[in-house]
Amino acid sequence: MTYEQVKSLKSEDFKRLCGVRPDTFNQILEVLRSHSQPKQKTGRPGKLSLEDQLLMTLEYWREYRTYFHIGQSWGINESTAYRIIRKIEDTLMKSRIFTLPGKKKLTTSNYQLEVVVVDVTESPIERPKKKQKKFYSGKKKQHTLKSQVVVDQANGQIICTAHGKGREHDFRIFKNSKVRLRENIEYLGDKGYQGIQKLHANSRISKKKPRGGTLTCEDKKSNQELASIRVLGEHVNRKLKIFKILSLTYRNRRKRFSLRFNLIAALYNYELHLPQNEFV
Repeated sequence: MTYEQVKSLKSEDFKRLCGVRPDTFNQILEVLRSHSQPKQKTGRPGKLSLEDQLLMTLEYWREYRTYFHIGQSWGINESTAYRIIRKIEDTLMKSRIFTLPGKKKLTTSNYQLEVVVVDVTESPIERPKKKQKKFYSGKKKQHTLKSQVVVDQANGQIICTAHGKGREHDFRIFKNSKVRLRENIEYLGDKGYQGIQKLHANSRISKKKPRGGTLTCEDKKSNQELASIRVLGEHVNRKLKIFKILSLTYRNRRKRFSLRFNLIAALYNYELHLPQNEFV
């Protein structure tokens, strides 16, 4: 199904197909046109237009079929599908248009920020050939990659991300990411961030049940109230994982996972500012 066949779809149907709204698709297309280098060598022109190349890339993220199946759908070789998708991803990253605000914003005084929610999500991967223990997650009972998102509680915008191996503790990923917050910014986290107060005093995390004891009614109520606010982080992770490349078993080189995660997070941020946002 080419772009000419899908461009007349309703906005919600277009979004269900490729994960972004038509306005976002057109903006990405403008960025690609302005940053794509003209073809130097002579020869037969490419079979797919730039619109189709972008649609194929979004389809790959959204459905996460193999390059072979993607190539068969578009009538091209699987190696050609791989090169096109990689080229689109690299062009978007080099353009610096679809990027996250970055962790430096957390220390900038003129950046309006009061409360942030930090949460970690896991994406399964194929069993590594080497150093398997470093990627094995006891929580998920499989090999995973962890992704930490720092979200503005006021508007749901993703400020920055960090990534780690499945065995790494959530708090360890936070420390390795070297995220630092202004003193007046409140930090909200779950039980995986025990000890965060030593790095940032203005923090609230869920209270952990003492060994051999129980939580008081006040502690349980406090945890419930905090969870009702922190659930924003879970919602953001769910919205990112409509792109199956982040939720299904990741088959590609792990070095490229963070690039794709950040690109999808940047597209999520872009759609937050569109009217009648429905990032489903």
